Amino acid sequence: MIISDEFFMDLAIKQAWKYSVLTYPNPSVGCVILDKNGALLSCQAHKKAGFLHAEPTAILFALFKLNEQIFFDFIKAYYDKFFVKFLSIKELEEYDLEPNFTYEFILENHSNLLKDAKAYVTLEPCTHHGKTPPCAGLFIQLNFKDVIISCMDFNNIASGGIALLKQHNINTKFGVCGEKGKQLIEPFLSWQKGNFSFLKLAISLNGVITGGVISNTLSRTHSHKLRDVSELLVIGGNTVRIDRPTLDTRLVENGKNPDVLIYSRQNDFDKNIPLFGVKDRKVFISNSLENLEKKLVMYEGGVGMLKLAFDSKIPNLKWILLYKSNELKYGENIKFKNSFRPIFESNFENDNYGWYEIN
Repeated sequence: MIISDEFFMDLAIKQAWKYSVLTYPNPSVGCVILDKNGALLSCQAHKKAGFLHAEPTAILFALFKLNEQIFFDFIKAYYDKFFVKFLSIKELEEYDLEPNFTYEFILENHSNLLKDAKAYVTLEPCTHHGKTPPCAGLFIQLNFKDVIISCMDFNNIASGGIALLKQHNINTKFGVCGEKGKQLIEPFLSWQKGNFSFLKLAISLNGVITGGVISNTLSRTHSHKLRDVSELLVIGGNTVRIDRPTLDTRLVENGKNPDVLIYSRQNDFDKNIPLFGVKDRKVFISNSLENLEKKLVMYEGGVGMLKLAFDSKIPNLKWILLYKSNELKYGENIKFKNSFRPIFESNFENDNYGWYEIN
């Protein structure tokens, strides 16, 4: 049975969505690798700026599948270099790998195992050497036969991958799942132009969105990772008074705690509320959301912030990130008639979560 290009590209796109916005200031990118006979070897994504890109990540795990000894050689070499120990491939998948070392390891150990292989990439492979080596060159040096691409890279510094691949006689196809690929990089295109803003909410099974912890640990860890990359965190004054939050990144190793803007008409906050005591943080109080001058802004809050979103009063608001618990919570449920259009949905164990647009 022949499986369509759209099927494999959709796998790559869904994998990349798991790291949407977390790659700031880089775009979210996914990559699928097939062997020369069309068998699926790997599906990986870029996880964080400054670390390994999607293409070499997918290539590395494809090599592991083709030859298990390469895995053992890699974890030994990585430990010798960085004193980081991995006990399994799954543990390695969750780690942000140093790009230059990993890239060179691939070049030295691929043994031509991926000759005539096929790759599906959600974004045109890069051609420049910044913090990470160029991905297009890796396909060339490993003798790939086909590279299928969803959408072009509009960044002049990184673009040109398609042309370079063609120059080296690699078959290329562009535009597969093109609209889905463009939507995937919408945050990247938005902050490149000036700003991407989103609202994060957590809601219980019975529709409660206030009163402390609602979502599970994995969901909260994900939101802490988003705080880590955000330049500014905006929260409503009523939420600060009621929930007395910390709004830090304690669930992320070496996480950066973002500056906070409290949106409020009154400046009457108890300075013992934990968010005021977070080290290396600036806290602003303002009755305006205009001219925040930050490329990535994360909004958090409750009913009041959601009403502002529905009334189109949050400048540049693009998407809503909603964590949905399967547990009941004591409290008053929200009462809105508006609806969301799902962009991407997945789960963190028994929590569902998704990115949505307001209809």
